[in-house]
Amino acid sequence: MKKVLLFFAALITGFSLMAQSHYKVDPAHTSINFKVKHSGITFVSGKFEKFDGGIIGSMENAEQARVFFNVDVASINTSVQMRDDHLRSADFFEVEKFPTMSFESTSIEKVSDNKYKLNGKLQIKDVTKDVTFDVVYGGSVTGQDGTEVVGFIAKNTINRLDYNIAYDPDAAGIGKDVDITLYLEFKKE
Repeated sequence: MKKVLLFFAALITGFSLMAQSHYKVDPAHTSINFKVKHSGITFVSGKFEKFDGGIIGSMENAEQARVFFNVDVASINTSVQMRDDHLRSADFFEVEKFPTMSFESTSIEKVSDNKYKLNGKLQIKDVTKDVTFDVVYGGSVTGQDGTEVVGFIAKNTINRLDYNIAYDPDAAGIGKDVDITLYLEFKKE
């Protein structure tokens, strides 16, 4: 009897996983952007150019979805090679030792019709912290290849010192707060 119950439990779990939709990030229509204050008077902006990620779940029940993302930190681009090389060094991201930063959702809360709070774990270098992104769901369209495409904008501000990115700890030249803005498109698989 116990084996029969375990079989049915496994069968139900398998069907529920098969019923979930899988969306993969579309790198051609996604950008991972950041800006940080420079010398207290303006901002320097940049982006990461290599990443992957996805959503497992249904857009009709977004609160039950799971979101994950991985970023190749060496792909940082601020349009100044010397600065990018410095950001890859041990003073900042230490990409030789910590090549990837990641995010995995823990919960999603609906705030209004198209606004959500995306809660999760953000790992940068050897630190993992709870974060919340403010997300706007842009909607869904049918792509050129006939697949469903969904779009989002996600924003957050983190303190870089919390993640051991501690160069200039007094923030005399480089601000502590880093504004993150993600423009995201995912294709249904």
